[in-house]
Amino acid sequence: MKYLTELQGASTPTLLIDADLFLYRASVIAEDEQDWGDDIWSLSTDLKVAKQLFTDQINGFHKRLGTTETLMCISSTENFRREVSCTYKSNRKKSRKPVGYKAMVSWVRDNWPSHTQQGLEADDVLGILGSCTDLKTVVVSDDKDLKTVPCRLYRPNDDDLIDVNQQAADLNFFTQTLQGDPTDGYSGCPKIGAVTAAKILGNRPDWSLVENQFIKSGLNRDEAITQARLARILRVTDWDAGKEEVKLWSPS
Repeated sequence: MKYLTELQGASTPTLLIDADLFLYRASVIAEDEQDWGDDIWSLSTDLKVAKQLFTDQINGFHKRLGTTETLMCISSTENFRREVSCTYKSNRKKSRKPVGYKAMVSWVRDNWPSHTQQGLEADDVLGILGSCTDLKTVVVSDDKDLKTVPCRLYRPNDDDLIDVNQQAADLNFFTQTLQGDPTDGYSGCPKIGAVTAAKILGNRPDWSLVENQFIKSGLNRDEAITQARLARILRVTDWDAGKEEVKLWSPS
């Protein structure tokens, strides 16, 4: 991942933008549904509107965070988690992107510094670069999954700039492993929600607590690790820069 070296030594923070999220939002708002009568409908978009909405979002981030250095992080069409489990995001196969979304992605790539890493989601690129202590970055995303990464994180919906430390990131990661995420196609540990997960993990999160809960629920260690690998947003420690490949998470 070239930006692991290219961003080193920067004097001002680089905003790592969750381009997937903000492109999606702009594209949805720009869609227009038209009723022509006689049960005939059409769906169209005005890309000028979508582009302006996206640009306004980015300019707002620049103003709020005091820097214009930006890297757009965009998902690859391939995803390494599908090799971990065939259920990962399998429920999204028939869901459609907004009209013009692919054109918007191409436009962003032509007009901003951007990065797509083969086999990785945008979240993983954000996590790898955002957790690298040698880089001066701010991750910009409203996705709750980024709270599982030790990084500086700006959440625009809440106008919240937070420093996610190692302990908080691990707590959120273990919580996500226990809870699962049905929208992403992994179940976590049966009958475990946020309240129960908090009771299990307490204030000192440790993998043994997660593993023991899976075993108590009639599952096994390997199943717990699989759920963790699906929940894990990659950090710089999960990436082999020389081979440019994922190092699947395992409990230490």
